[in-house]
Amino acid sequence: MARWCAEQGWPVHPLATGRKTPAANCPACKNKHHSPAECACIPSGRPCHGFHAATTSTTRIDAWWSNNPSWGVGVACGGADLVVIDIDAHSAPVPDRNRLLPGIVIHESVNLRGLASGFDTLALLAALRGQVTPAEDDNTLRVRTPSGGLHVWYRNPHPAMRFRCSTGSSTKTALAWQVDVRADGGYIVAPTTRTAHGSYVREGPSHLPAPLPEWLGEELVRTGHTLQRPSTSSRPPTFRRRPLTPRRAHRILDPLLSEVAECAATSEGAAFTEKVNKAAYTAGGLAAAGHLDEHATRSLLLAAAETARPWQSARNERIIDDALAAGSARPLHLEGRS
Repeated sequence: MARWCAEQGWPVHPLATGRKTPAANCPACKNKHHSPAECACIPSGRPCHGFHAATTSTTRIDAWWSNNPSWGVGVACGGADLVVIDIDAHSAPVPDRNRLLPGIVIHESVNLRGLASGFDTLALLAALRGQVTPAEDDNTLRVRTPSGGLHVWYRNPHPAMRFRCSTGSSTKTALAWQVDVRADGGYIVAPTTRTAHGSYVREGPSHLPAPLPEWLGEELVRTGHTLQRPSTSSRPPTFRRRPLTPRRAHRILDPLLSEVAECAATSEGAAFTEKVNKAAYTAGGLAAAGHLDEHATRSLLLAAAETARPWQSARNERIIDDALAAGSARPLHLEGRS
């Protein structure tokens, strides 16, 4: 499967045997926190740093999987120009109706009885737009997951527009509850990969991704999934002044930084992105109000994120910078936001 994916132009990287997470870094990379761009392992052909090592080189692919035939296959979505809609079916309490579809008010007259998963929220979004739900789109590659979820693969028809990853539980960027998005800065498990919980199995007649439907692309734009950074001119000016009350500010920020760093103990399902967003957004507000130095605080955020997810440095930096920018637009005075 790794070779087949590479033939489609999709960069691939190994997943740990029986798992859906990247193969482990070499001992040197495990013990040293550094950027994948600065790591000598990737140019040397070692599969360190997850999707950062993804390649279409058949020589490298053959070497990796010949030595470790039980490895699974991950596809780097950004390098492959893929946008994958990851529909979950986890057992979880259903949130308030106003949190099911971010930015959309669901009128009380809409009967939500029986709604229980991402299949339902995505179907509701599609119905509101007069479209077929992606879960039933047999024109594109769909892959059933061991947990009963579904990965709906699409090709980005407008590569100049880049999309970010998100989780359906995020309060900042989400398409729908229990619907994740895999795009730039992330990877997706390739079909036929086997884990301890089962296999990823292609479903339906299509073997290849179809172009991302225009309506779905518009929804991704509407919900903030584009990677356009806030321009520096749109951000409030920051002045390098002595912080007003750093000790009080750190009593607010430090527990949030600890929550980010503690994600190191859990490779998945730790709500890492949401915790980084919350910490950086809070830090941006505190810095804008003059309670913290933004540059020093950014370093603290990056250090916490690197402790938890050292294999995705570029994504960590992007999440932090975007959330800092958003938070700085609403200064956080210690009595409450302005």
